[in-house]
Amino acid sequence: MESRMRDAGLELLFSRFCEGCGLQNKVEIESRSLTEQHSVEISLLQCDSERLLDEIPSGLIENSDALQQLRICSVAKLNRESHVNFLVRGLNKLPPTYTMLDASRPWLCYWILHALDLLGAHEEIESHRPGVIRLLKSCQNESGGFGGGPGQISHLAPTYAAVNALCILGGEDSLSVINRALLYSWLKSLKNKESGAFRVSQNGEEDIRGMYCALSISQLTLVLDDSLAKGCDEYIAKLQRFDGGLGGEPRAEAHGGYAFCAFASLKILGKLDAIDSELALRWLHLRQMRMEGGFSGRANKLVDSCYAFWIGACFPLLQFSEEEECSFSGHELSRYLLNYCQHKSGGMIDKPGRSPDFYHTCYALSGLSVAQRYAHTLRDIPSDDRLRKTNPVYNICEDRLAQAQLCFSKLVQR
Repeated sequence: MESRMRDAGLELLFSRFCEGCGLQNKVEIESRSLTEQHSVEISLLQCDSERLLDEIPSGLIENSDALQQLRICSVAKLNRESHVNFLVRGLNKLPPTYTMLDASRPWLCYWILHALDLLGAHEEIESHRPGVIRLLKSCQNESGGFGGGPGQISHLAPTYAAVNALCILGGEDSLSVINRALLYSWLKSLKNKESGAFRVSQNGEEDIRGMYCALSISQLTLVLDDSLAKGCDEYIAKLQRFDGGLGGEPRAEAHGGYAFCAFASLKILGKLDAIDSELALRWLHLRQMRMEGGFSGRANKLVDSCYAFWIGACFPLLQFSEEEECSFSGHELSRYLLNYCQHKSGGMIDKPGRSPDFYHTCYALSGLSVAQRYAHTLRDIPSDDRLRKTNPVYNICEDRLAQAQLCFSKLVQR
C-alpha cells in the first residue's frame, strides 16, 4: 500500500514537471537534448555560440579539400588599426571601470605593450615609453620585487608583468630599472626548500603560477641558478592528473593556464621528461573545440579567446624541434579569433557578445601569433594580416627577448 502511494506521488510530480516544461509525456522529454533539459547559463551560452559559428554549408562537409579551402578563404581580416587605437587609448587614460585593477598596473602595461608589439605599433610604444618606465619604477619596492601599484607589497605576478614590460621597452634606461641583485635575493626568500615551489609573496600561497613567474623572471634577467631551480621539476611532476592535464597544485583539477605555467617552467629548466608529454598532448588536443575552433581551458567549459595562448603555446613548448609542425589546427583557431573575437570598435573579446578588454586582446593576439608562426598557417596569410612572432615561453616577441638577454649578459660581465 505504502509503495503504491509513493509511486503514485512520483508519477503525479513527474506529470506536473512535464506540464511546466510544456511537454506531454516521458518520450518527449527524453527526446530533448541534455543541454535543453538543463538550461543553465553556461549551456545556453554554448548553444548561442554554436548557432553563431555553424555557418559551413552542409554540402561541403564530405569534401575535406573544399572545406579546408572555404575555411582559409573565410577567415576575416585583422583589424590592425582599430586594435592599435583601442590599446593606445588604454595607455592614455583608463575608463573608471578599471579602478578594480588598481593592483594590476604592471599587468595593464604588459598586456597593452605586448599587444602593440605584436601588431608592430612601435611608434606608439616609443611615444609612451617615459611614462611607462616612470610608472613601473614607482611600483618597485626596496626588496627588488614589484607591487601591483605604488606602495603595494611585492608579488611575483606583477613582478613578472613589470619585467616583461620593461623587456618590451628595451634599452638601458628601461632594463636598468630592474635591480638584479635585490631581485635575486627576494626570489630566494620566496623559495620553499621543502616543496621546491615558490610563494607568490611573503607569507603568500604557493602554486605553479608563482613557480613559473619566478623561473621566467630569473631566466630573463640571467639570475637563475641551482638554488632557485632545485626541486621544481619534482613539484611539477605531482601536478599531472590522470587525464594528462596539470593543475595549479597537487591533486587540483587540470586547467589550461596552470598547464602552460608547468610546461613553460619545465622548458626553462630543460626537464620536460618530468611529465608524461604524450598524455599531456592528448589532453591539450581535447581542449580545441570541434565547432568553434578555439580552445577551452578545462573539460566541459566554454571556449575563451585567452586560451588561444594558454593552450596554444603549450604545443610548441612540448615539441622537440623548431621544424616540427604543431598538431592543433591553426586555421580553425585563427578563424575563431578573427571572425568572432574582433570587436568592431577595436580590441579582442573572449567570445561573441562580450566587450573588449586588454587582457583578452593581449592573449588572443598572442595565440594568433602562435597559430601563425608555429602551426604553419603563415603561408596562407596575407602579409598585412601577419603578427610578429612571440616566444611561447615568456610571451614577448623574439627580438625583444634576444635584446634584453644581450643587455643583461653585458651587466653580468661587468
